[in-house]
Amino acid sequence: MKSSIKLIPLVFILALFGCSATTTIDEYRPTGEAIELDANERVVVLGRRDAGHYETDREFIGCVGDKMRGADIQVLPEQEFIDAIYPWFEPRTAPKGLPRLKRLMQDASVKTQVDERNVRYLVWLDGSTETLDSGGSISCAIGPGGGGCFGFAQWDKVSVYEAIVWDLNELTEKGRLRVDSEGTSYLIGAVAPIPFLTPVKSDACSSMGNQLKNFFSVTQ
Repeated sequence: MKSSIKLIPLVFILALFGCSATTTIDEYRPTGEAIELDANERVVVLGRRDAGHYETDREFIGCVGDKMRGADIQVLPEQEFIDAIYPWFEPRTAPKGLPRLKRLMQDASVKTQVDERNVRYLVWLDGSTETLDSGGSISCAIGPGGGGCFGFAQWDKVSVYEAIVWDLNELTEKGRLRVDSEGTSYLIGAVAPIPFLTPVKSDACSSMGNQLKNFFSVTQ
């Protein structure tokens, strides 16, 4: 009984204070000004991928694109862009730097596909969400009188993502943005397991998408 009494206030404390993420944002713009975007021009957000062993979360890419659309910015879906310019943005062939992009845009067929879709800016998004330190344990048992779980576990998660904005007309870099979000999640065994999950990845997406919106100034 004593252990249960101790767990109840702990549950409320974690619910109120323990499951918030800490997010920091760093940005760089060469001119310090918003990037002008005509109303008919579009932006595409692409995740960096290396064939066979690394891929930026597609769900996160879509989430950032959805956040950007809230500012009347036209965002071309990632897969539509990749399919249109196949195979030049597949993991094995996608440009990893501006010099490679400049050479790619000299290909008339690639330039035509980009222009037909009115894509002016490309946002390369790279990063991941990882679990760091963890501790504690939860044990569950079932007996003749019923079952239940007891214990306490916690784990730290961190999301680190960086975006680079490239101008596909001028073939220049227009800015960089980095978002770091971290927090601790908890699982409490009090008869039934009670999770308190910190929205690290969600906060990173909101911060990245909202900040990218501020990168652009849409003109009519």
